Amino acid sequence: MGQQILEAFQYILSFGPTVMLPIVVFILAICFRVKPAKALRSSVIIGMGFVGIFLIFNLLIESVGPAAQAMVDRTGIDLPVVDTGWPPLAAIAFASPIAPFVIPMVVLLNIAMIMLRWTKTVDIDLWNYWHFAFAGALVYSATGNFFLGLLAAAIATVTILKMADWSAPYIQKRFNLPGISLPTLSAVIFFPVGVLGNKIIGSIPGVRNLKADPDSIQKRFGVFGEPMMIGLILGIIIGILAGYDADGVLKLGMNLGAVMLIMPRMVRILMEGLIPLSDAIRALLKKRFPDRDDITIGLDIAVSIGNPAVISTALLMTPITILLAVILPGNKIIPLGDLSTLTVPMAMIVLACGGNIIRSIIIGIPVIIANLYIASYPLVTQVAKSINFQFPEGASELVNSFLDGGNPFRYWMVMLSQGNIYAIGAIPVVGLVIWSAYKITKKDFDENGKLKDVS
Repeated sequence: MGQQILEAFQYILSFGPTVMLPIVVFILAICFRVKPAKALRSSVIIGMGFVGIFLIFNLLIESVGPAAQAMVDRTGIDLPVVDTGWPPLAAIAFASPIAPFVIPMVVLLNIAMIMLRWTKTVDIDLWNYWHFAFAGALVYSATGNFFLGLLAAAIATVTILKMADWSAPYIQKRFNLPGISLPTLSAVIFFPVGVLGNKIIGSIPGVRNLKADPDSIQKRFGVFGEPMMIGLILGIIIGILAGYDADGVLKLGMNLGAVMLIMPRMVRILMEGLIPLSDAIRALLKKRFPDRDDITIGLDIAVSIGNPAVISTALLMTPITILLAVILPGNKIIPLGDLSTLTVPMAMIVLACGGNIIRSIIIGIPVIIANLYIASYPLVTQVAKSINFQFPEGASELVNSFLDGGNPFRYWMVMLSQGNIYAIGAIPVVGLVIWSAYKITKKDFDENGKLKDVS
């Protein structure tokens, strides 16, 4: 029976976000009394918006990935842990015995938290529930305790929903995504890090005056400051660092320029489909709960990648990440598969920094260092072996994802579950960081709880 449930979940999740999300949206819309024709149109538009986003995102991956590989090859370094990227981790998470129990638990937790007013986020991004399942799978594998695995997944769910609530006003204003929150574990945990880092940089004379965001760059450099031109220039620079010939350099530049130009338009298509559902949810909740007009729709972090500052920061961090992997003593992983998705952790740092690319890079460097060191340990390999995951050929059975496998939050949860004294000792430190960041952001809101026009 358990195996049949697991296979059923794996089958449904195999549809992927571009098919599964419109189905979920349509069901939700009907539940919230949207007319069937309107619900169908909205859900199809949302699905097509995500098709467009992932097409452009794949262009980014297919363009930056080989260039990153070429840069790595030029270093001549050979490290034992293979960075497979995040897709195998999602497959491992959904194939783990704990997954069929985690997914309905997350749904029920979200509903309960909405009803109890503990969260404002309705997380409809079922595909990314793999992040919660993976946290549970890691703890289950590390401890052999099924209950602890479920508890870890539950703690991750509650934490991420609360952080999504916290960052939502900034997302809606700075990324121009009204009514949206982004409860993606691999991204949102870096929001308080970005807030605190931005505050620290703002207190350093000289450094605090350094500013580079898409608007100021465009004002200063005119046509060369437009997002598509920034993508073109960054693509050319990365192509040169990768050792490409003239044709390869120019093609990479054009591809990255196209990403910067087209991605925001794909996000606008997605929002066109989402607005009717968002309005319907608010209308019904306002009728049932007159003071509940604060509900947000939780979506994939991919919708934030349309922001030019996010893409620019991630592209600039690509060679920096490779350099860090080469020079850091004790690092065992060479970033490859995840290099093209640096947009994910950097998105929330860019958000916290108000689009300031320079500050985002400064804060991003220690974040990447932490990811590299955590990913050097074979936690993912242990889980993969437990479900007979097929390792890539020549991987020496040491695989990881340097971003998701090196995620500090999940690693900390594993260490806590094992009773690690340093992990336990870090609890007040983490609490202090979050509390300090929260106090900083409180100043960004007026007496009515609305986000002020702050940079």
